[in-house]
Amino acid sequence: MRIEVVCNLEDVRRFLILSTCSSFIPEEFLRDSKVFPERPREKGTMYVEAEDKETLGSIRDIQFTRVSNVLGVIYNSKSGLTKLKWRHIKDSLGKLSGEASGNSLVNLFQAGILDESYVKKSRRNFY
Repeated sequence: MRIEVVCNLEDVRRFLILSTCSSFIPEEFLRDSKVFPERPREKGTMYVEAEDKETLGSIRDIQFTRVSNVLGVIYNSKSGLTKLKWRHIKDSLGKLSGEASGNSLVNLFQAGILDESYVKKSRRNFY
């Protein structure tokens, strides 16, 4: 499904965590809104473009990074079915766009990025 929505950075962070590391992210990283998961391209790109980054450690194939002044986020699922980009607009808001699989749609809902009205609107435009 094609996604194009304005959302805040914290919701994107929540989506990344739900999609990749919710079962093993350390509690202190989960509580710190400046800590983002990242992953190398060969495992499905998850990258945060920021003015300042500090690597905190790795667990499994996820690297946890403390960031400041985020400019963008790239998320590509391991399967390749989801390809999303978030670009900073103003303050903590940005535009999320790309393609999302069914599994990613569920996580986008759980993260608070999408709501029922978005799906209804998209379905009307589809038919």
